[in-house]
Amino acid sequence: MTKGRYSKYIRPMSITIDCVLLMILASFFMKNFSIPQPYFMIYQVIVWLGLAYFIGFYEVYRFTKPVEIMGLLFKQFFVFSLLVMAYFTVTKDIIDSLWRFIYFLITSFVLIAIFKSFLFYYLKKYRIVLGGNYRNAIIIGYTESAKNLQNLFQTRLDYGYHFKGFFSDKIINNEVNGTVSEIQQFVLENKIDDIYCAIEELSSEQLKDLVEFADYYKKTIKFIPESNQIYSKNLKIDYYEFFPILSLKRTPLNEPLLKFIKRLFDILFSLFIIIFIFSWLFPIIAIFIKVESNGSVFFKQGRPGLDEKEFFCLKFRSMHINETTEKSVIKNDVRITKVGSFLRKTSLDELPQFFNVLAGDMSTVGPRPHLWLHNNEYQHKIKKYNFRLHIKPGITGLAQVKGFRGEIETDDQMVDRIKFDLFYIENWTLLLDLKIIFQTVINIFKGQEKAY
Repeated sequence: MTKGRYSKYIRPMSITIDCVLLMILASFFMKNFSIPQPYFMIYQVIVWLGLAYFIGFYEVYRFTKPVEIMGLLFKQFFVFSLLVMAYFTVTKDIIDSLWRFIYFLITSFVLIAIFKSFLFYYLKKYRIVLGGNYRNAIIIGYTESAKNLQNLFQTRLDYGYHFKGFFSDKIINNEVNGTVSEIQQFVLENKIDDIYCAIEELSSEQLKDLVEFADYYKKTIKFIPESNQIYSKNLKIDYYEFFPILSLKRTPLNEPLLKFIKRLFDILFSLFIIIFIFSWLFPIIAIFIKVESNGSVFFKQGRPGLDEKEFFCLKFRSMHINETTEKSVIKNDVRITKVGSFLRKTSLDELPQFFNVLAGDMSTVGPRPHLWLHNNEYQHKIKKYNFRLHIKPGITGLAQVKGFRGEIETDDQMVDRIKFDLFYIENWTLLLDLKIIFQTVINIFKGQEKAY
């Protein structure tokens, strides 16, 4: 049986269909309104997505109850109706055509409710009848809560889990058991998706090892609590019927809506830079590069990107043509041209990377893409190094504005850089991106010690 691997597309598809429905219905019911249609379309989509984020409208999972979905639907539409109505306060359209506006809201509610119910119902039936879109799961620990969770997985097939066994020193019924290293081997060999841990049976060192393992191999790790003493800002609680389950939220960018917001910002910001800065600055820089040395204006180099997939990072060429491009730049590096030195100190050599952002290989802000040489070396030296590869690399980043850029002289310098990268990933907000961009501009004019 083929295992379903398309759940990551369900939420973006749902968001897209909802927005398209709203635009089609608005164009039909409000075609006689005097308002500019394009502006209203943009306004209602922004309002819809903004509310969805704050209300959690698309936070629907395989264990979410239908009554919770309907509650989200009513809450979303109630606030959406008020905010859309506010759009018409400067005109009398809402008075003259009140019934058409009400029909628009009612029709939108009904169609989106039908679509959401159909999608929810279909996914449940798909999991039960066809076994599609299921996730392999194991439980570490043999507590009463762990056994109840196993029973839930085996009786509620609509949750879409295939239970693969227990790991515990307390097993007595020929179930799976083993050390942390054996668990890790079992997870990889059996393509386990979700690891559930009964916390009271694991030491802090075992938990730490399992979390690092899950980070490295992008496995989902969740916790079965026996008390309420372990909650933290990085944990969220879900209920599988009456069983509390704690999930580790390592980055807000796992949420499709936030990922969409960041991507939209990247596209708009990179277009702004390319149109209003790169367009006139490029010929000037290109002339200086060509006058000083022979060779291409641009330099293209393979770097590890999202999920360690290679992409070709663009830069203005700042060195003489050489065969040692995989070697890090050092202070007073003889490979760097005079023009290149200026470009590197002002970070103007990075401008072409906004084309990488448009192409979707990079983000405006994120962990800087390292050389393959450093990537292959430090992912075995520094724990959690690979977690920085779970999001797109950036043109600038938190580590860079804090002074951790350029030459890496000691392993401790790389550790400090990774700490800032991880902090950024775990605490991302759009405001944080704006702060980093602003600080990057300040550093361009102020200069940084290791900008060479």
